Amino acid sequence: MDKQHEVQKTGAARDAGARYASDALTPPVDVIEDAGGITLYADLPGVTRDKLQLQVEADTLTIEAESGLAVPPDLVSSHTEVGLARFRRVFTLSKELDSEKVAAELANGVLKLRIPKAAHAQPRRIEVQVQ
Repeated sequence: MDKQHEVQKTGAARDAGARYASDALTPPVDVIEDAGGITLYADLPGVTRDKLQLQVEADTLTIEAESGLAVPPDLVSSHTEVGLARFRRVFTLSKELDSEKVAAELANGVLKLRIPKAAHAQPRRIEVQVQ
């Protein structure tokens, strides 16, 4: 392989890496439903709280985040396949869920969101009066 072809190939790989860094990845999410609501677990490796944005608008929940692999200042990378990653995931929430009471926790690269059912969707016991 000649030197010019090698440079072109390396440039193409670098361009491909830049393209992947600009596209958002879809994080895997587990959704668990119980009588009180739903819990979402989203895998967001390398994401810190300051790089995480959660938004609820009408019936739409949006998760956006960025992670980055910090390279020590005394090292120079000759080839990088893992760099800045952007995550984005959008969910449509049921009218049975109370989007005003979303609780979020981030620990060890896993985002946990708890969304309780709205009062009108909660099971309730009806008292029977005796006359």
